[in-house]
Amino acid sequence: MKIGPQLEKWLRKKAKQGMRGYPVGTIAFYGPDNRRASKVAVSFIRTNGAEPELRRWFSETGDVRTDKRILAEIAAHLRQCSVHSVAMADGIIGCPHEEGIDYPFGEACPQCPYWRGRDRFTGELQSG
Repeated sequence: MKIGPQLEKWLRKKAKQGMRGYPVGTIAFYGPDNRRASKVAVSFIRTNGAEPELRRWFSETGDVRTDKRILAEIAAHLRQCSVHSVAMADGIIGCPHEEGIDYPFGEACPQCPYWRGRDRFTGELQSG
């Protein structure tokens, strides 16, 4: 698995190749709004039905999608896991805080008002 100087491009290209078998890596970006990703969660699934092994990276001020150090660590991790496939969300898919850990279950995150009442995949406000 060759990883060139443009790590974000390599990750997106790997994701666009589709399912090529196991092991599979997944990449999901989270942020306080739809513009800045402050967290990335990367999982590694060894075989069909296996429990995912999860790692997370964070950035207090920058965007994890453009942080060269974080992208290099993600690429190295996926290479070490010998992934054949990568699934990656197109954009930011929700708040970086975890329900039940950072705020109570069933409530909206008090630190990320942007996501209150929004569909995490489309970013659209939900009615009702």
